[in-house]
Amino acid sequence: MKNMLNLKRIGLNYNLYLKKLDELPFDSKIVINTINQYSYCIAQKDPVFRNALKSCDILLPDGDGVVLAERLLTGKKINKISGTDLHLYFLSSLNKKNGKCFYLGSSEETLNKIRIKLSKEYPNLKVGTYAPPFKPSFSADDDEQMINAVNEFKPDALFIGLTAPKQEKWSQQFKDRVDAKYICSIGAVFDFYAETVKRPGKFFLKYKLEWMGRLLSNPSRMWKRYLYYGPIYIFYILKIRFLAHSRETA
Repeated sequence: MKNMLNLKRIGLNYNLYLKKLDELPFDSKIVINTINQYSYCIAQKDPVFRNALKSCDILLPDGDGVVLAERLLTGKKINKISGTDLHLYFLSSLNKKNGKCFYLGSSEETLNKIRIKLSKEYPNLKVGTYAPPFKPSFSADDDEQMINAVNEFKPDALFIGLTAPKQEKWSQQFKDRVDAKYICSIGAVFDFYAETVKRPGKFFLKYKLEWMGRLLSNPSRMWKRYLYYGPIYIFYILKIRFLAHSRETA
């Protein structure tokens, strides 16, 4: 307990979700985000993104780096819950209820592959999609079209794949205007499910090396995330541990 109090005073106060997915609340609209070592580093220097992560209702520990940091800093053994885990959980549960899901993001090509795959694997699902324009930031008109597309469909689960930190900021800004029970920022899961990007195999997942698998499969895109931000993340965590230890012994 003393460790936790010290760490919170230092600033590591992300409220991670530590329960099982089937324990998610059903009584109100909830915004679900994920955090990994990359998003943690970006949030350190992006207050809007940091606020989006801290203000969401559910923050999943989506990364072995987050799991290991929690173990080092607090002694807690927690389980990784990835965006893929969340996505498959909702697909399965909504399929049983003849529910509705909506995919906001990516390209029409990727969304079409998702629709085809869903029709085979989850035939009871009603599926809506919308591919916004590919640009660094959206205009007010873009935002209105995205909101209208979602609200006309009224999904149980809205999956947002606009890449971090854009998707988390968007959900935070417009959560009160979006007519969906669950608003989930899941980024790369769109490509994983559509198989336009191959997720690392069982070997990498088993030995907590998913990051290495993603790096090897697309080094030109992923090198900065893991080879640059990886050491920065380690520095942040060791700094927090050092400051916590200094306060404990002071």
